[in-house]
Amino acid sequence: MDLTSNRRATRTELRCVRLLLRASSATELLGTVLLEGPSWITREGSALYLLDSAGMLRLAASDSLPEWAHERYGVVDPAGDLPAALALRRRETVLLSPEQTSADYPNTNVGRGTGLVALAVMPLVVDGDPIGALALALAHRGTVPRRDLDTLETLAEACATRLSHLIDHVHAAAGPVPDGIRAEPRPVDPQLLALAVRAAGAGAFERDLVTGETTWDARAYQVIGLPLPERPSAQAPDLARVVHPEDLPDLQAGMAEALAAGGPYRLSYRVVRPDGTVARVDESGEVMLDIHQRPVRVAGLLTDRARVERPEPAAAPQGATPTVGARTALLLALTRALSRAVTVREVTTALTDIARPALGAASVVLDLVDEGRLLPVSPAVFGGPYRTELNRLHELSSGVMEHALSRATPLFSEPGGRATGNPLAPAAWAVLPLVASGRQVGSCLITFATERVFGREDRTMYSAFAGILAQTLERARLYDIHHHRATELQRAMLPRSLPRLPGVASAARYLPSTEGMQIGGDWYDLLRLPDGRVGLVIGDVQGHNAEATAVMGQLRSGLRAYATDGHDPAATLARTSRLLAELDTDLFATCLYLTLDPADGTLRGARAGHPPPVRISDGKASELDLPGGPPLGVEPWAEYPPAVGRLAAGETLLAYTDGLVEVRDEDYDESVQRMLGGLELWARQTGEPALGGPDEALDRLADLLTLNVTERNSRPDDVAVLLLHRLSTAGGD
Repeated sequence: MDLTSNRRATRTELRCVRLLLRASSATELLGTVLLEGPSWITREGSALYLLDSAGMLRLAASDSLPEWAHERYGVVDPAGDLPAALALRRRETVLLSPEQTSADYPNTNVGRGTGLVALAVMPLVVDGDPIGALALALAHRGTVPRRDLDTLETLAEACATRLSHLIDHVHAAAGPVPDGIRAEPRPVDPQLLALAVRAAGAGAFERDLVTGETTWDARAYQVIGLPLPERPSAQAPDLARVVHPEDLPDLQAGMAEALAAGGPYRLSYRVVRPDGTVARVDESGEVMLDIHQRPVRVAGLLTDRARVERPEPAAAPQGATPTVGARTALLLALTRALSRAVTVREVTTALTDIARPALGAASVVLDLVDEGRLLPVSPAVFGGPYRTELNRLHELSSGVMEHALSRATPLFSEPGGRATGNPLAPAAWAVLPLVASGRQVGSCLITFATERVFGREDRTMYSAFAGILAQTLERARLYDIHHHRATELQRAMLPRSLPRLPGVASAARYLPSTEGMQIGGDWYDLLRLPDGRVGLVIGDVQGHNAEATAVMGQLRSGLRAYATDGHDPAATLARTSRLLAELDTDLFATCLYLTLDPADGTLRGARAGHPPPVRISDGKASELDLPGGPPLGVEPWAEYPPAVGRLAAGETLLAYTDGLVEVRDEDYDESVQRMLGGLELWARQTGEPALGGPDEALDRLADLLTLNVTERNSRPDDVAVLLLHRLSTAGGD
């Protein structure tokens, strides 16, 4: 990073750099840039190349590259003309415009005419020594601003610095090369690796959180003190059967925290060996997450501390015991995981991703009360080859789940069940009635693949967990109900479809916010006015809640009434502003209202604190010079200056709300200029919107405009887009 630069790094950029400097592989570096970097860095075609011992650029990590692209671009000659080679030779960033990428890279059939596939390739160089190249796909629709180039080069420098450190570490240790690091590649000697692990007294394990299967190597069995199974592919034993009873709740609590956080973790616990001795075991592993940030796999090492001692006789319980405290810690860990869930879907995700593996369960079935009946929410079941049969688990268990709920008493299986390997006949199970504030919420079935004895403390812990789960589900269900009602209200307030009006083509899009209630006050409308004129309305009510949606509906109805009565745009906005001031609300709104005569192209408009519309014509895109007044409701008696212009046949108008371009930690004017550049690119590539039909062209443009928004990590504001194109056959031109 250039310390002499006057540009201030954003908080997002600094966080991304910190994470890059902790990465352990090329794959992790690229993934960090895509997940934590600016939202305008997209996944399509991003890649990281490293120089191998032969001096060739080799693809070490990529995202969304098809198989044929791996074959064609897997190895790049640094003396060639591909972007990665050019960037490394020139020691400078190589930019490919959307026109170039749509024609040349990575596929001639991908991105053609979209104006959304731009590529920046940065050299990875440390102290003059070349390491590789980083190629990132961008969502820019035109010129990449200098500010964004600085950000890209900063991220590339961080990647190069970390890769250099990893390569130096490999050379110093003369050990195996980490995944994705291709400096001086040399084969790993399996015997040497096994000897090193054995010398450390460690055994390897892997848990598939999707299928529920666990695999140990031979050394892991020795660490635990168990004989090797006859079949190499046999399922590893349930830890609940070998972990010391006093340590099991602590282990479950620690595992719940690790599953919730993801990444590396360390745990320590005692195991009881078949001969009655107790050994201390350290477990070091990593929780691996999928692209949706859900835990899917755990792998690591088990290490024997080599301190074996005879277990002491169990003392009579006196007050709070360590086991009780450990169970409390487990409940707290599960409560924290559930507290992060907002919707019922998120609760079931936390239940299956965190609570199920932490408790050592094989499957979970959750039913909720709906109109007096128990209905399955999602049978969260696992088990490899039995996955299809597991879909019937909730049917087989419905009777006992209804029985437990009617009695409001948990049911637990008695000892004696044998492991059959069939998830439909579990060796142990618990049915938990879910009751919150005296109201029946649902029932939860938890099954176990191996025999399990539920002692008094276990039953107390599961009963407490049932109460926590019931409260969480009740809160989540209320949120879902309110959100559904608010969403339906907003859907009812917006037009179901745009009217087909003579002389014009139109398209519209709406995207709700992804934060809070995921609703807002943005709206749009296309009006059929007297004398064949067309009215274009777009507005944004302050706030992202049900009140904003309700106010939006009132404003839309009021403005429509004033407009269809024949008032010009300035008078219509003035009357609507007074209407908002008279409503029982403190909210204000921005609004844009335009009228178009398709016959001669006369355009009239007024603006109330809203972004100006954009004219797209002859490969150019520019904001209309439309003077504005204060937002609606701020100054009830304010007048709005009218403006008169003309929209020629074949020209297109874009009206939008600020959520389309507004990005956190980015200058608003730069975002607008990027959008204008993208519109110009679209206009040049598609030519007249009549190509393929004006409606089809406008629909495609509306999709492109909102595509970049949907790729952002979060969308704090809702988005409305309205496009209007004057047809060439309207006459008068």
